[in-house]
Amino acid sequence: MKTRLSLVTLLFTFLTIQAQQPSTSADAISRGFEQRKQLEQNSLVKNVPFKNIGPSVMSGRVVDLDVNPNKPSEFYVGYASGGLWYTENNGTTFTPIMDNAETINVGDIAVDWKNNIIWVGTGENNSSRSSYAGVGVYKSTDKGKTWTNMGLKDSHHIGRILLNPDNPEEVVVGVTGHLYSTNTERGIYRTTDGGKSWKQTLFINDETGIIDLAATPGNFKTMYAAAWDKDRKAWNFAGSGPGSAVYKSTDAGNTWTKISIEGSGLPTGEGVGRIGLAVFNENTVYLIHDSQFRRAKEKDEKASTGLSKDDFKKMTKEEFLSLDDKKLNVFLKKNGFQEKYRAENIKQMVRSGTVVPVDLANYLEDANSLLFDTPVVGAEVYRSDDGGKSWKKTHKDYLDDLFYSYGYYFAQIRVSPKNKDHIYIAGVPILKSKDGGKTFESINKENVHADHHALWIDPNNPEHLINGNDGGVNITYDDGENWIKANQPNVGQFYAINIDFEKPYNVYGGLQDNGVWVGPHNAEENSYWHQSGQYPWRSIMGGDGMQVQVDHRNSNVVYTGFQFGNYYRLNLDTKKRTYIQPKHELGESPYRFNWQTPILLSSHNQDILYLGGNKLMRSMDQGDNWTAISGDLTTGGKKGNVAYGTIATIAESPFQFGLLYTGSDDGLVYVSKNSGGDWTKISNSFSKDLWVSRVIASSHKKERVYVALNGYRWDDFTPYLYVSEDYGANWKEIGKTIPMSPINVIKEDPKNENVLYVGTDNGAYVSFDRGESWQAFQSNLPNVAIHDLVVHPRENDLLLGTHGRSIYLANIAPLQQLNEKILAKDVHFFTIESIKKSPQWGNTWSKWLEPYEPSVTLKIYSSKAVKSNVLITSPEEKVVQTIPVSLEKGLNYIDYDLSITEKGKSYLEKEFPDDEITKSKNDVIYLPVGNYKVQLEANKSEVINLEIK
Repeated sequence: MKTRLSLVTLLFTFLTIQAQQPSTSADAISRGFEQRKQLEQNSLVKNVPFKNIGPSVMSGRVVDLDVNPNKPSEFYVGYASGGLWYTENNGTTFTPIMDNAETINVGDIAVDWKNNIIWVGTGENNSSRSSYAGVGVYKSTDKGKTWTNMGLKDSHHIGRILLNPDNPEEVVVGVTGHLYSTNTERGIYRTTDGGKSWKQTLFINDETGIIDLAATPGNFKTMYAAAWDKDRKAWNFAGSGPGSAVYKSTDAGNTWTKISIEGSGLPTGEGVGRIGLAVFNENTVYLIHDSQFRRAKEKDEKASTGLSKDDFKKMTKEEFLSLDDKKLNVFLKKNGFQEKYRAENIKQMVRSGTVVPVDLANYLEDANSLLFDTPVVGAEVYRSDDGGKSWKKTHKDYLDDLFYSYGYYFAQIRVSPKNKDHIYIAGVPILKSKDGGKTFESINKENVHADHHALWIDPNNPEHLINGNDGGVNITYDDGENWIKANQPNVGQFYAINIDFEKPYNVYGGLQDNGVWVGPHNAEENSYWHQSGQYPWRSIMGGDGMQVQVDHRNSNVVYTGFQFGNYYRLNLDTKKRTYIQPKHELGESPYRFNWQTPILLSSHNQDILYLGGNKLMRSMDQGDNWTAISGDLTTGGKKGNVAYGTIATIAESPFQFGLLYTGSDDGLVYVSKNSGGDWTKISNSFSKDLWVSRVIASSHKKERVYVALNGYRWDDFTPYLYVSEDYGANWKEIGKTIPMSPINVIKEDPKNENVLYVGTDNGAYVSFDRGESWQAFQSNLPNVAIHDLVVHPRENDLLLGTHGRSIYLANIAPLQQLNEKILAKDVHFFTIESIKKSPQWGNTWSKWLEPYEPSVTLKIYSSKAVKSNVLITSPEEKVVQTIPVSLEKGLNYIDYDLSITEKGKSYLEKEFPDDEITKSKNDVIYLPVGNYKVQLEANKSEVINLEIK
């Protein structure tokens, strides 16, 4: 361990390390990948396809770009948890090229354009709440068709990759290391044999990694590295420390010298945070620093005429009572005090001793305020003109409103390859300077997302920029005056999803930094909306979108919001918004709200709403008024700058109003059988301090409850999953056979109690025996984090809310019907709903347009792999179409285009002499109205009906 500055800090660090869960080893993760491959090969549902239903226009977080300098319309985009995408038409369309890898979590990408070699460092280089770990460095020599893991598997997060432009075998990698735990595989690694072997050339300590590397243009030997000392826990993020520093190498990364030393002009010590680098030439180097040093108090500042929170911390009773009522009321209204707290009645409370003046400050000191009230320096830019020997800050004033207490998420700087005084810095928003960093101006525009992480400058046309941000990709050709948005991929990062019961039904979801969206489940993801002007999905809330509850009586009434419990009741028809976050009483400790605060509409009464803080709140009137129906259902929280000790999940039994369960982010699960009158802790047998990611009250048995625990915030990737048949008095573990990956959600099938669905940080699973065994459920689905699952009970659709690839849908009616009788058959056809004949089949109003082609999915269970033909037969059992199939063991979904053969046409003309059977414009003959049989040639005893009406 590194040396800390004080004994108290050292002791705290020691105790934290002693208490934390052990992180999962790289070997265990690799074994999990092999286990998953076996499950995929043997899965009964490996042919049940998922379809991505979007949305795309709001995109997801970009972490890096790599552009062909000789053909800038060709480039790669790395999304934090959405994989690697390739375009060769300037972002008009993109293709995912890493979906067959073991992970699609990206930290950095580097492309050798001369030799068509792609390097990807997995594991996001930002330290967000949902920055997922990777498994080392991948390499592709065939433009992404195949990938090879080149090692550094315990790195978890990669900061930057540098390629020697003159030697494809020489690569230098900056490893950030584990996010939530210590490890030694961090620092700088170098290979001279294309990744076959690695040498660690810089190691600082087991909490400090490398967040950025930059080589000198034209001289790969001279490079700079930014070391970052950080410590993230579920309750606190320390984004600075004495290990943070700048290093220089003059031998291509083989040896390093620390250059941010006393007298260099760069800050040193505890307050040094994340650093970004940009090198213009041998002499001129820039860096941007997220300074966590405290700001100096402003001198001769004009006294404010208003009241501040801090004024009440030392105010006496007499001073408070002498305050002007109007002035006090302005403060109360401005800071969101409840209407009942106004000057007259608060003064009466102070007179009576019910509250004291400091309670007004405490009322606002909620668990989240430390994150935003920290008076740190924030962003600052430094420049060296002597190759890093000495540095000067480029600006006199603070760079306010770029990043403040969350600079750990940004700190990117770029310099124009043509002019050393033209620089760009990324944060909220993105700024440019044309005078070497003395002054800045924003180049954010209305179609550019605010949070910025990547920027490429065209070396041949410096006014051509490609920008990556939390909202996707933007392109400009006039130095940021105007931007093109290139958000074609479905890479949304959903936290939660839900559905309504409209026809067609709508899907709702809350996204990371992209608000809350709603759209029809059957909307086609294409570019037609550019013509119509109406994108099928629409935004209904900003911020970081959170959970959504929809009133089943009136789907215009929606409950949703943004981070830390800021929830609203929306009326989508009238556009009215009503803020409904519960407020604690003056004099009480503030409620603690999770980043993803849980809400739940009671299935027994849609006027009743539950919301979890550290206590469980209940409203009987749609959120207008709240009552805490529990005490603190957590361990009590911990001191830190992240809300912790909060309820993370809520469930109510559909069998009984008031049979309630809660799970907290610090590992506690409680049950109440009397609407919150009494609570019993039922988590004593679980591993301590794990995040309760989901608690589910069974819809099939009143006493049954499921719980998923998540160790992600300890870098513990064990799948913790349990079931109880007696309200949580006793538990059975049912997740042991799930491959190594943290579990985010479990969902019970509403029609078949034996069927369970699970979403993990690396894919989906289904069980047909209530958790005794699990099948990989992955067709058309990459290894992406799944945060939420919803089953539509009417349409029998399973929807996956992924954190990186938007929303997927699969019809699961056959899964719901699987039972011992079906499994005992050689083959079983599942019922096909009747199909309405349309004159559009195969036709179009212009021969130059693609015709509409109908399709129906034949769903077949086979007990073994078999090659045969599916026969479509007429009422008189004449074969009108033959479909060759290669059935695999399990469920098979076969698309049939409803066409028939010429011979089949002649049969039907005899059977239906009054019907005219003609070819459509696409030269295909389709089934006429009637009833037909579908059977397998190898087993004609199994027959189902296909009705065209």
